[in-house]
Amino acid sequence: MDCSGLSVFPTFGLQIMKYGKEINRRKTFAIISHPDAGKTTLTEKFLLFGGAIQVAGAVKSNKIKKYATSDFMEIERQRGISVATSVMTFEYKDTLINLLDTPGHKDFAEDTYRTLTAVDSVVLVIDSVNGVEEQTRRLMEVCRMRDTPVIVFVNKMDRDGKNRFDILEEIEKELKIQLHPMTWPINSGKDFKGVYNLHDKSLLLFTANTKAMDEDSVEIENLNDSLLDTKIGDKDAAQLREDVELIDGVYGELKTQDYLEGKVAPVFFGSAINNFGVKELLNVFIRIAPIPRSRETNVRSVDVEEDRFSGFIFKIHANLDPKHRDRIAFLRVCSGRFERNKYYHHVRLDKDVRFSNPYSFLARSKDVIDDAYAGDVVGLFDTGSFKIGDTLTEGEDFYFTGIPSFSPEIFKELVNKDPMKTKQLEKGISQLTDEGVAQLFTQFGGNKKIIGCVGELQFEVIQYRLLHEYAASCEFRTLPFYKACWLTSKNPDKLEDFLRFKQQYSAEDKDGHPVYLAQSEWFLNTERQNNPDIEFHFTSEIHK
Repeated sequence: MDCSGLSVFPTFGLQIMKYGKEINRRKTFAIISHPDAGKTTLTEKFLLFGGAIQVAGAVKSNKIKKYATSDFMEIERQRGISVATSVMTFEYKDTLINLLDTPGHKDFAEDTYRTLTAVDSVVLVIDSVNGVEEQTRRLMEVCRMRDTPVIVFVNKMDRDGKNRFDILEEIEKELKIQLHPMTWPINSGKDFKGVYNLHDKSLLLFTANTKAMDEDSVEIENLNDSLLDTKIGDKDAAQLREDVELIDGVYGELKTQDYLEGKVAPVFFGSAINNFGVKELLNVFIRIAPIPRSRETNVRSVDVEEDRFSGFIFKIHANLDPKHRDRIAFLRVCSGRFERNKYYHHVRLDKDVRFSNPYSFLARSKDVIDDAYAGDVVGLFDTGSFKIGDTLTEGEDFYFTGIPSFSPEIFKELVNKDPMKTKQLEKGISQLTDEGVAQLFTQFGGNKKIIGCVGELQFEVIQYRLLHEYAASCEFRTLPFYKACWLTSKNPDKLEDFLRFKQQYSAEDKDGHPVYLAQSEWFLNTERQNNPDIEFHFTSEIHK
């Protein structure tokens, strides 16, 4: 049974499905963007529409409860950036929405990549002034790996930016995805007058420095309605009619299935800070975005409608509340019903675990929940028994695939500055790398600890947290490595010989898998040519 399309809604009613009603009303998605494109502002507007917050600015100013903010680490408050993914749950028009707000900063891309494995769709925010930026390209590559459905929101239309047709062309070319406009802007910058809703055939008028209200929406019979000329002027009305005729001719009707398969991305224009064009996006999102989908494991496909519970850990965060030194594992429910105080099978450790205080985040009347269903994200108190990718089931042994670690881009040796605190340092770096903040490699033939990160800022975070959370003092020495490659071979002897000859450039990851640390692209290509019996992999998932 296909759970990815709109057709599923009437079908579910005919199935004898235990949790069909709960599955049907859930949408789980992430908001992604380049830094400063307006992601946090858009998140806030969604929460306002859902009644999850009452005050604009609550997300940024941390006025929400401690476990609901996106800045729960001291270093985030100091630097004014989001380092960790926030999970927020709210209801809108009888739809329960699980929204994952990801860090925009490129140095924390790894956290964002993993978050994308836990969602069913994505809203991508593009800054109309700057267009497609480097981080946006990388995020879309990850979406394409899993054919994740994407909706695009072109933000900051009230600022002087790129021509509306130019920005569409740039997005299609740079992100290699076909677009389908759902709303269309009337000018931009200081001349921005609003958007025309191509689906509902309505006009949403923009007034500078005011928040969009329902009364700003004007129903028009069609584009020939004289009311259009009255509202936006003859010149802009003529231009809009010309634009829409062209768009209709090129794009036609949106085929929902193409969106669900990740082939076409619906596009909305607006200004998140002015709450403009956001409601239109949200209304279409709850209508077409996929409900929780079935997922692949190493053994079989787990159908979303199965009665038996299963889920996986996609994120771990230590010391969410510094006063209590707690550690939260974020679980994505994939099937069945998760219940408080019930024993579940921890596949990797082969033991049963239960949780007396599972959390949901934000907008629920109680922070501790009694149950959760496919699509939900649950926070579990963790005593150190979870790693990224761990699976919980009701007894069956399998793990969910598609949760890779990517090769880091910067490598540094971890140097202990206080030998009296060696134990604290080892515990700290082990826990932080379990969280996925960075990757830990141990060099063969020695005990040199190498930390691999996507960006420099991660090393600052690690150093800060080791000192303040584990009382361990360290420094980092830069190493001349270009990429980490996980190694496999059908010929164990060849692999053993390679690791022995290349001991200086060989290491093992936290799970004991062999890794080659290439000095440059040239060295990597040379080794691949010289060792045809060895496979070089750029993600670690091959070993699972």
